[in-house]
Amino acid sequence: MATQRRAYGPSGKHLDDYRPAGAPVGTVLLWHGIGPDERDILEPLADAMADQGLRVLVPDWRSDAEDGGRAHLLESLTYARSAGGPLVLVGWSAGAGAAVGVALHPDLFDGWAPTAVFGVAGRYDVPARTTGVAPLDDLAAGRVPAAPVRLAHGASDSVVPVEHSRALATALRCAGHAVHLEEPPTDHAGVIMTEYDAEAGRCRATRDEAALRAGVALAREVALVCGGVGVAQGGDSSPHSRTPYLES
Repeated sequence: MATQRRAYGPSGKHLDDYRPAGAPVGTVLLWHGIGPDERDILEPLADAMADQGLRVLVPDWRSDAEDGGRAHLLESLTYARSAGGPLVLVGWSAGAGAAVGVALHPDLFDGWAPTAVFGVAGRYDVPARTTGVAPLDDLAAGRVPAAPVRLAHGASDSVVPVEHSRALATALRCAGHAVHLEEPPTDHAGVIMTEYDAEAGRCRATRDEAALRAGVALAREVALVCGGVGVAQGGDSSPHSRTPYLES
């Protein structure tokens, strides 16, 4: 696996480009949360996804920009689209609502939609930073997602309670759309294979077993959506690499 730093878009922001050992089965655009320019905290999850045969693009974006980060997010999406092949959009925390917003607004890119969207530990009752509209409000107004939506949320999340993902799942089902929601036994940081360091004021990689299982399960599901085998490269068939998402 190799990682390169690249610039994307007119804003001059940077992203990390994680490449698997072999030919990628698809590309993942992975958005961090509200902390400005925090692409580094997603390294454990990006590594897990690359181990599943995925190319993973992790851009910096700034929530404190005048437009709330919209230009950065959409520029990174334009860059990711140039990779060709299956493209899965994954957002964590504030990035989750932004990602689901893209699924609900294919008009952002002239009708284009990603292969699938994963919202991880997000809120959906506040305006998405890509669209300016809360995903729940879009659904209530009759908008339909143009891509499959899958959700993951730590059951013990005290930062963004899991009820936010349950509410979106319910709204999607009521509108007639299938949705996957997984609730691993971890918290807001753990669902991306990290733990919160209060002294540093940011997330860092963790060794917590539940968090590692949650991250590998998410990486495997993304690989499956892209058409991969969903098993770590090299034939690893341990339970850690095969923890399934639950359909509810």
